[in-house]
Amino acid sequence: MRIGSLFGVIATLVAIGTSTSAPAASPDWPKSLTLGTASPGGVYYIYGDALAKILTEKVGIAINPLPTQGPVHNVKLVDSGGAQLGLITMGVGLQGWNGTGDWTSGKQLRNMRALFPMYDTPFQAVVLQRSGITTFAQLDKKRVGVGPKAGTGGTYLPAIMKVLGISTEMNYGSFDVAATQLLDGSVESFVTLTGAPVPAIQQVEAKEPVTFLSLSPEQIDTIRKAMPEFSSSKIAAGTYRSLNKDYDTFGVFNFAIGRADLPDDLVYQLVKAVFESQPRLLKVHSAASETLPQNVDKNTFLPFHPGAVRYYREIGISIPDSLVPTN
Repeated sequence: MRIGSLFGVIATLVAIGTSTSAPAASPDWPKSLTLGTASPGGVYYIYGDALAKILTEKVGIAINPLPTQGPVHNVKLVDSGGAQLGLITMGVGLQGWNGTGDWTSGKQLRNMRALFPMYDTPFQAVVLQRSGITTFAQLDKKRVGVGPKAGTGGTYLPAIMKVLGISTEMNYGSFDVAATQLLDGSVESFVTLTGAPVPAIQQVEAKEPVTFLSLSPEQIDTIRKAMPEFSSSKIAAGTYRSLNKDYDTFGVFNFAIGRADLPDDLVYQLVKAVFESQPRLLKVHSAASETLPQNVDKNTFLPFHPGAVRYYREIGISIPDSLVPTN
């Protein structure tokens, strides 16, 4: 090889190494972090796995994804220190922060801080087309798969069904289990609150035609009045092969949280890496189209970590003083 060519190869390798190198870890950074996700078959599981790989590469310390039962479990893990990072819906986060959810036993879980917005979690319900079920009223006295008990669906669906005046037998388990049970007839419907498209629902409709059950505007208004953390939501036509028109529903936004005691500079690098790598997350799941800095306004109560606040303010995103922790 000629000397000039050799120098060219060396220069290229140096440039590649420089462009992909992670920031040097500070002495006060932990050697690794655990990220609470959710059960297989759900969006958290896929999103969280991709997020952990990206952050491990970009930040330079191991981020280990941990399958969990979902948001309730993740709030508890972050509060106790069993995980340092977690994925949650803000409704569950509000229950934990105020200690109002039955699962909190009245304890305010306040060791968590908001990091970045993820995506909306819409309410969605499917039945097999051959079941003949076309309305929510027909789910009365039926068996319904709802996903993990500590997930958003498992947390909210009992209250939602009560508001609607529908009595169901709820089967809890992973999203994959709910899909299997729907196909084998163990449950008559799969009803959940999670990002769309749900891989488990896609698995079902790949094998059998399904029908999406829609709520009326009046039913949605009733639910939102009872649980004001919910907002209007829509699943676009084509999100699932079975959806040939927009699916009007309601939902709650998802955020990533971290422990309050994480180093500020580490959190700054984590949040920076997420938004700089958003196109990679989008290739993994379309829900990441909403992983955008401007969606920080979907959080109205949970203080942001100071490291996250620093990043947002640097890029011109305003964070209300009420959401900036003083300690």
